[in-house]
Amino acid sequence: MERYSKVLLRFAAIFAVIGAFIGSHMAGAGSLAFKTVHAHILVVGWLTLFAWAVYYKIFTPAKTIIATLHVWSAIVGAIGLTAGMWLYYVRPFDLADGFVTVFFIVGGSILLLSFVFFGLLTFMKTEDGKS
Repeated sequence: MERYSKVLLRFAAIFAVIGAFIGSHMAGAGSLAFKTVHAHILVVGWLTLFAWAVYYKIFTPAKTIIATLHVWSAIVGAIGLTAGMWLYYVRPFDLADGFVTVFFIVGGSILLLSFVFFGLLTFMKTEDGKS
């Protein structure tokens, strides 16, 4: 599980840099156009992935398939949700509304699954036999 902790920590760091950059840009531009995206990048991308990195550093879930599903759905979902949110709210490209909406929903749904997987992990036994 050490590798899961490290992967989540690295993605959390990437989200932290992106979130800080967007916050800096908003302050410099005097615009709140990115406020929703900025908030979700920091809360979902940085804070949540960091918290889950700490979880995997402390605990070793016995059900590794659920842990694997959790980690990768968390990463894909965090990227998908925040990218979809950016496409939906900022509209940087002239993409079809249907595509943008589906992208946003799919990213959010994958992230929601990661929360479900995490919830399951917290009620399962760890490798040391404790639950």
